[in-house]
Amino acid sequence: MNALLIDAFEFCRLKERREGEVAVAGLPRLAEESVNKFGNLDWSLQGGADEQGHSRLILKITGSVKLMCQRCLTPFVLDISSESTLLLARDEASADALDASLDDDEIEVIVGSKTLDIAGLIEDEALLALPLSPKHEICPDHLPRVPSEEEQKVSPFAVLKKLKQ
Repeated sequence: MNALLIDAFEFCRLKERREGEVAVAGLPRLAEESVNKFGNLDWSLQGGADEQGHSRLILKITGSVKLMCQRCLTPFVLDISSESTLLLARDEASADALDASLDDDEIEVIVGSKTLDIAGLIEDEALLALPLSPKHEICPDHLPRVPSEEEQKVSPFAVLKKLKQ
C-alpha cells in the first residue's frame, strides 16, 4: 500500500500522525507552476476530532518553490508555510450540510475515503498558498546601461541654450 494513501476516518479515529518530505517535482500541478521544479515541501498530517465529534485532519506544510516574478521576469524562491484544518464528511451531501453549518471560513470540509491521497492534499494546500501574481517583495536592482559618448545625443535645446548666451 502507498504510504501517502490513508483510510481517512480510521486515521482520525486513531488520532494518527504522519509526516514527511515531498519534492516539488513529484507534485505535477505544483511543478507546472514552478520555474525548474526546485524545492521540497515538509508536511505533517494529524488526525483527530473537533469539539462536535467530526473527524478532522490538520495539515501543515512548509518549504520553498521557485517561481517567476511577474514584475521583473526573473526567478525567485517563495517560502511556503501553511496550516489548514479539514473536516471529513461521508459524502457530498453531508459535506455541503456540514460546510453550511460552520461559522469559520478557515475550516474546509472534504469528502473522506478509505484511500485518501495525502500527496493530493499537500499539493492542493501548496497551490492555495501561492500568490495569484508572484513577485519579489523588492525586485533586484538592474543597473541602467550608461550610453557611450557616441550614443549620447546632443539635445537641440542645449544648442539653443548656447546660442542664447
